[in-house]
Amino acid sequence: MDWLERTAKLRQWTRNGTRAPHKPLLLLYALGRFQDDADGELRYSAVEEDLQRLLTEYGPPNRTSPAYPFHHLVSDGVWEVRTTRGPGSPGSGVRDLRETGAAGRLVPELRAALRREPPLLGRMARLLLDLHFPPSLHGELCEAIGLELEPTQTEQLLRVRRQRNPQMRELVLTAYEYQCAFCGYDGRIGAVPVGLEAAHVRWWAFDGPDDIDNGLCLCSLHHKLFDKGVLGIGDGHRILVSQRFVGHSPAAREHVIALAGRPLVGPQPGARPVAAAHRAWHIAQVFHGTPRPAAGTGRVPS
Repeated sequence: MDWLERTAKLRQWTRNGTRAPHKPLLLLYALGRFQDDADGELRYSAVEEDLQRLLTEYGPPNRTSPAYPFHHLVSDGVWEVRTTRGPGSPGSGVRDLRETGAAGRLVPELRAALRREPPLLGRMARLLLDLHFPPSLHGELCEAIGLELEPTQTEQLLRVRRQRNPQMRELVLTAYEYQCAFCGYDGRIGAVPVGLEAAHVRWWAFDGPDDIDNGLCLCSLHHKLFDKGVLGIGDGHRILVSQRFVGHSPAAREHVIALAGRPLVGPQPGARPVAAAHRAWHIAQVFHGTPRPAAGTGRVPS
C-alpha cells in the first residue's frame, strides 16, 4: 500500500485556493503521538484542546471545530475511530465525540508499516508540511506538535505537484533592492545579504506562482509574521497589522505595531508590485482578525 500517495491525496474541501489544513494537522499530530506511544489512542476529549490550538494558530482565519477532521479523516483510510459503543465514528459533532468516549488512532496497517519502515514517518510528515504549509512554519509546527524529524533526512518527496523556480529568491530580492519591504532592513556580510528572504504572498503550496508579483523581500522576522497572519498588505500596497497581535515592549511597537498603514518599501521602478489577486488571497486565507488603525491617524487600512 502506498501510504505516501494516500497522504498526498487526503480528501479536502477546496474552492478557489481556500485553505483546509484540518486533516493534515490531525495526521501530523497523530504521527507525533505515534513517535511517543506507538500503541496509544487519542481520546477526543483529551486532545480536543491541543487540536483546537493547532487549528487556531495554523489554520485559516475562520474558526473550525477539531471534531470535523477527527471524524472525517476516517474516509481517507489512514485513521480509525472507536467509541464505547464499538468501532466507527459517531459523527462530526463535538457532543457526539465527547459523550461516546470517541478515541482515534492510525489504522493498524499504517501502524505496522511505520514500525516496519521507520523512515516512512518522516516522509509522510514532510509531505504534509510541504503540501499544506510554507517552509517558514515547518520547524515551529513540528515543535508545537511534538514531532521530531531527523535534520539530515533528505528523501525526495513524492508527487510534489510542480517544481519551484530556483531563481525566485534572486529575482525578488533584486526587485526590492535587497531591502525588507516592511521595514527596509538591508543587512549584509560583505557582499552577501543576511536575514533577507523571498516570501510568497499566495503560498506555493496553494498554487502561488514563482513570480515577482507574488513575492516580497522580507527580513526573517517579518517573513514569519507575514506567514502567521500578523501582517498583510492592503489597498495601495500599505501594510496591515492584525489587532490580534499584542506586544507591549518598545521593540514590538517599533518593529510591528508602528508598521500599520505604512507603504511597502519597493519594488524598484519597472518591477511588478504584488498582484491584487495574491494580496486578496493572503488577506482571506492567512491574515488574522481585523487591521489596526494606521499609526497616528485612527484610520483602518483596507
